[in-house]
Amino acid sequence: MPILAPASGPVKDPIVELLSRPEDAVLAVIIGVEGPSYRPVGAAMTVFADRHRAGSLSSGCVEADITTHALDVLEAGRPEVLRYGRGSPFLDIQLPCGGGLEILLVPRPDRGVLRDLADRRAARQPCTLEVDIASGSMTLLETGDTGRDGAVFRVRHEPDIRFLVFGKGPEASTFAALVQSAGYPNLLLSPDGETLQEAEKLGCGTRHLVRAMLPEDVAVDPWTAIILFFHDHDWEPPILQAALDTTAFYIGAQGSQRARDARLLMLEGMGVPQDARARLYGPVGLIPSSRDAGTLAVSVLAEILAVAGEARA
Repeated sequence: MPILAPASGPVKDPIVELLSRPEDAVLAVIIGVEGPSYRPVGAAMTVFADRHRAGSLSSGCVEADITTHALDVLEAGRPEVLRYGRGSPFLDIQLPCGGGLEILLVPRPDRGVLRDLADRRAARQPCTLEVDIASGSMTLLETGDTGRDGAVFRVRHEPDIRFLVFGKGPEASTFAALVQSAGYPNLLLSPDGETLQEAEKLGCGTRHLVRAMLPEDVAVDPWTAIILFFHDHDWEPPILQAALDTTAFYIGAQGSQRARDARLLMLEGMGVPQDARARLYGPVGLIPSSRDAGTLAVSVLAEILAVAGEARA
């Protein structure tokens, strides 16, 4: 589980914020969860010497107390583990969820290691941050799962889901706007200027598509979802043929079951193997027969996130 939120999301990234400010800070990381929890193991928050915070570790019930302890840790210069909720010595602080949290406070975390982590994230390269609980020393590893292992705690960071959206019309621009508002990296590729303009108004990345193709310079990795929203299905086959030859974890196209069947026959005629064709989702979305752009966008996003969750489980 990454400790970094999507870079374009509404919540400030605790690591990016830490690296952007020169003053001393404390990195607070959830290293243990008992029962229900608002945030997962590995979630992080940065507390600065002026009490400014970036990120969150609960629904707001412990952040102020963490800030107070973080300033004490900053003065003492050594890490501390706090416990809230079940088994906590802080009886006056209750977690509404009824669970328990263990939080590691690391004063003056290694900015060099964290900068390497941020660079890896920007390059969409998975890695694992290892923290010595007693000393706070940090190391960046290639492998390792999130969790506590004796005297060390590890946080596995994998890239955020990235959406490549192809299409024309309100379905394409509405979906791009939805993933943009949720903070996910995205790129809308369309032959239609109006579609691109609508997405650009909301800050989406856009690219004019001059012909039916997956541009060679558009990177695709195992954390990429590719979704097509074309009413003119003639645009689809070359894009899908190239997409199915990538490591994208989700590839789908808008349309009815009849459109899906015709699409699969076209791909078969183009020589796309059956195992590749089987990767194609359609009709897309968890809500059958969505007839408006907003419902379709939510339905498709829910399906993609469900697929991503199964892949990462």
